Amino acid sequence: MDKILNKINSLWGLAIALLSSLLGRFWYLFAAFMLLNIVDYVTGIIKAKVFLIENSGKGLLGIIKKVGYWIVIALAFFISLSFENMGKTIGINLSFTRFLGWFTLATFIINETRSILENLVALGVDIPPFLTYGLEVASNVISKKEGESNK
Repeated sequence: MDKILNKINSLWGLAIALLSSLLGRFWYLFAAFMLLNIVDYVTGIIKAKVFLIENSGKGLLGIIKKVGYWIVIALAFFISLSFENMGKTIGINLSFTRFLGWFTLATFIINETRSILENLVALGVDIPPFLTYGLEVASNVISKKEGESNK
């Protein structure tokens, strides 16, 4: 039994080390977003089955959309890193552009969470109002901060 637990711990440690080296110190935010992608897709499928509106084309479009989210996030981080490096080259501090990627990720996390809640409400699950209100407030705050950073 100890050998099995040691192997599991080793694999878990390897996975964490790999994620940390690829995605940085906040890897868990990307992992959380991936989990939200999966949960949203699954709750969407369940909703489609319950309401008898299953459609493989819509399912494929959902997957393509989620891959698109990851592409947009990667682009946002790439652009912010590029601007930061260009700023270093020309002697201007553009480190504030790093927030582009984080704002993008935060926006998509809120949208995925909202979509999951919408699916659950459609399935008849009672969602506490503070959850939906809290997501709306968070979304508004992020939008406001994005607007301020664009000025």
